[in-house]
Amino acid sequence: MRKMWAFIAMLAVLALAGEPAKGSGAVFRACEPVRDMFKGTRYEGSDLYRVRARRVSCRTARRVARKGTERAVSEVPDPTGRVVVSYRAWTVFDDLRGPVDRFVAKASGGKRVRWLFGDI
Repeated sequence: MRKMWAFIAMLAVLALAGEPAKGSGAVFRACEPVRDMFKGTRYEGSDLYRVRARRVSCRTARRVARKGTERAVSEVPDPTGRVVVSYRAWTVFDDLRGPVDRFVAKASGGKRVRWLFGDI
């Protein structure tokens, strides 16, 4: 009986803490791609596609993807082919290995945005 009450108390504390379980917030929402953001440059025709957002709106996710890509393409990658830049409260990671660039942006509160940059 004592173990049951301890278990119930633990569940109540977790529920009041407001922190969701690990797997419950892991769903990424699909957002519209960002098209033709580099008109008149050498990147013309390369879009931001497969934009995915977790714990942010699609509007915010597309803005973070656009601004994060603008900053990342102007940086020099390290020897492993990675670039790390910041945009406001977001830290943007760019992986240049492979045929397309893979981006992940992270912010506090478990906010995440993922996207791809390049030609499909």
